[in-house]
Amino acid sequence: MTEDWLSCIGNTPLVRLSRLFASERNIAVHAKLELLNPGGSAKDRPAARMLAAALERGQIGPGSVVIESSSGNMAISLAAICSRLDMRFISVIDPKTARQNIRIMQAYGAELERVELPDPATGEFLPARLARVRELLQRIPGSYWPNQYANENNYLAHRDGTMREIVEQLGRVDYVIGGVSTCGTMRGCAAYVRERRMTTQIVAVDAEGSVILGGAKGRRLLPGLGAGIVPPLGQAPFADVSIRVSEGDMVRGCRLLAQREAILAGPSSGAGIWALQQLLPELPDCSVCVVILHDRGERYMDTVYDDEWVREQLGVVL
Repeated sequence: MTEDWLSCIGNTPLVRLSRLFASERNIAVHAKLELLNPGGSAKDRPAARMLAAALERGQIGPGSVVIESSSGNMAISLAAICSRLDMRFISVIDPKTARQNIRIMQAYGAELERVELPDPATGEFLPARLARVRELLQRIPGSYWPNQYANENNYLAHRDGTMREIVEQLGRVDYVIGGVSTCGTMRGCAAYVRERRMTTQIVAVDAEGSVILGGAKGRRLLPGLGAGIVPPLGQAPFADVSIRVSEGDMVRGCRLLAQREAILAGPSSGAGIWALQQLLPELPDCSVCVVILHDRGERYMDTVYDDEWVREQLGVVL
């Protein structure tokens, strides 16, 4: 028995995707099930570590107000942890935030601050959300901003947790594939690999329409993957291979994962699955691969798993 559910964050299972990636070339593909963290996503790790560091420094405590900009998963993780620690949590969101994520945040007691218009200079919502965070920090005495986009504890949570666990579970790992947004997960995995001079290749997967990995800015409807600006954690190179995936192919990846492996995951996970399928012919025989499945699919039932929405919004017929 454990003291509370916070101690259950991390140590997520690693499972073989033997049906989706059956290969005559003995390529083994495993999924790191970050969606089985208590809060439903990989964001539990950095949320817990950022708040623990702030608690240790005396920046927050019971009754404190934590403010963050998030499209969903980080907000859900922070809302749950703040509730457990008797702190207020305010999430700054925009119109692209999924309704299901909003309901989950509110169930944990989160307060919502909505930004309705994008930043006029960039046309992006993220700078507008960050500006609202700064306004709230000025307005609410003693409030605290974890700043997932620049906080080193974001990527350190994955260096010391996610990647360490993968190596401990598998030993040899040739490729680790995962999506980028704040870049915490993949930068953390890269830091572990570089510090130990491992030969593991870090494959970063971005959305078409995102600029994080150097792509052209364009329309994006699905949250949680990509950004219209390069976040601070993504400004230093960390990936060995970069792949961009369309939102239609993210949906296809999610559907394949559900149909072939009975794993219901979100669009960033579908992007990783689709990217690996494209990369597979180039991989050496007997490669060992890990795809990070970032969050649960139940949060996207009215988008990714809704045929009508996919057809009308993405122009994809499944």
